[in-house]
Order: sequence, then C-alpha cells, then structure tokens
Amino acid sequence: MTIRATVTGVGHHLPERVVPNAEFEALVDTSDEWIRTRSGIERRHFAGPDEFTSDLGTKAAQNALTMAGLAPDDIDAIIVATSTPDLTFPSAATMIQQKLGMTRGFAYDVQAVCAGFVFALGNAQGLILSGQARRVLVIGAETFSRILDMTDRSTCVLFGDGAGALVLEATEGTGTAQDRGILGVDLNSDGRHRDMLYVDGGMVSQQTGFIKMQGNALFRQAVEKLASTAQTALDKAGVPHDDVDWVVPHQANIRIIQGTAKKLGLSMDKVVVTVQDHGNTSAASIPLALSVGGERGQIKPGDLLVTEAIGGGLAWGAVVIRW
Repeated sequence: MTIRATVTGVGHHLPERVVPNAEFEALVDTSDEWIRTRSGIERRHFAGPDEFTSDLGTKAAQNALTMAGLAPDDIDAIIVATSTPDLTFPSAATMIQQKLGMTRGFAYDVQAVCAGFVFALGNAQGLILSGQARRVLVIGAETFSRILDMTDRSTCVLFGDGAGALVLEATEGTGTAQDRGILGVDLNSDGRHRDMLYVDGGMVSQQTGFIKMQGNALFRQAVEKLASTAQTALDKAGVPHDDVDWVVPHQANIRIIQGTAKKLGLSMDKVVVTVQDHGNTSAASIPLALSVGGERGQIKPGDLLVTEAIGGGLAWGAVVIRW
C-alpha cells in the first residue's frame, strides 16, 4: 500500500474590484498595448481598503471545503503560502483557522514568494506521508497591491490580489504513476540572486517597502529554472513529459509561460493560462489557475498536471499531480 496526498477539493476567490490596464495610463508612462505586449496581462483584481489576505484566503478555503464535502473541523492542518500576511504575526494561517471556525489541528505560513504554493504543497505532502496529518488545507493568498510603487511602471502593472485553495487528503494508492495525488516534488533556492526580486522594507526597517525587480535578468533565470525543475519533478514521478495533460504554471508573464512550454517541448494548447485576467498574484496564482482551469472544463479527474513557479530568493520548484 502506498499513501498519496490527493486533491479532493479546490476553490478560489478574487476581490470585487477589477483594475484594467487603462487605469495605469494616468499614473505612469504606459498603455494598455504596452502592458499586454510585454506581459499578456489585461486586467487584475485589487483588494478593498478593509479586505486582507486572510479574508481572501478564508473565502477560497470555504469554496475548496464545499467541493470536498468537508467541514472545517475535518481538517488537520492549514498551510498558507503568502508574502503579504495581514500582520507580522500571528500567521495568516491561524487567522484563517479562526475565521473558518476550525477549533482543532494546527496552522502556519510558508514564505517563498511566487514559489510559495509549490513549497506549501511539498510541506503538505510531507505531513500526510509522515502521518502527521490526514487532511491538509493548502492556500495561496496575496494582497500584493499593498506593496506596489504606483510610480514604477516596471512593477505596478504586473501584480494583482487573490487566493486559491486545495484540500489534500491521504488516500491509498498502488505506488504507480497512475495513482491520483502528488507524484513528484522538486524544490530549490539560491540566495545569491536576492537582488533580482525583493521588497525594500520590512519589520526591522519599520517600513512596508515596495517591490523591486530586475525584469530582464529574472526572465533569463526563470525560463531555464522552470523548465529544469518541471523535468526533475517529472523524473521523480517516473513519467515522461509526453504524458502531461496540463502545465499549470505560475502566472507571472505570458512570455515566461511560453518560453518554459517551448523548452519542455509542450504545446501551449496544454498550458492553463489565466495571467490575462489576474496578473501576477504571486503564491495565489497556481491554485487560482487550478480552480479556474477546473471551472473551464480544462482540468478533469485523472489528468496529469505539472505546476511550476519561481519567485524572490530566488526560490523555485515544481509539483507533478494526478488530478
């Protein structure tokens, strides 16, 4: 008997406010065409003044729990991937635990920026395989609009807010690549590249700070590292890339998504793309895309998926999942 961490529920939530590219034309020297051409982004969602990361995460979690047919107290653990928690502490995860009305188990945050959800999935799988938890709620939630410099056109047009969530449950498998659940995980980081993507503030400086990014340098790192980590995760899962039904990438930039698919030898017809509607929602982008891909009828039970992401750190990784 082989234990697998299997997806039994998925959900997402987006703030009500939709921000089209045209809104930035009054703020910086840019245009809708400039943004679309360079990023593929057409619009994004921004949280309201009284809407926080834990609020978005809670609503996404409730939707995932509904799909799984579970109540909050059926969950053993909550892992939240975020770089924009409501407060320095306590964790966004414990706030979501309280808002869900969950009175048992444990909750904590994972911070790996845009790669955060991939890292959180790896954590959740470890908890399930070790027997520490049977059901884990894995959430990616961000309010990146709060750390945007609205005078910096290289960053302010790229990011958005949102949340997505998965329920992972322990199930029995055969030990083959035909099992449902997580089949392979690959995680990496390299602190030498810190200056490519960071926020110039934090708790010690007593300033929130803003996102700073070296876009061209990051692009060159991204395509190579994303293709490599996806292939490594597939190798660990024991499946060839020809068996992949869908790539569900971090939704940062359409050019990175296209470049990674090409390097993997996969058609864009096999890639779930949501960047046009949400922008870069950091750790929320993969679970958002998984949920939206399911709603569109793209992702179906039994499909073999590869998710991959890279973010500040640099941190990057990939997960292979049989849906």
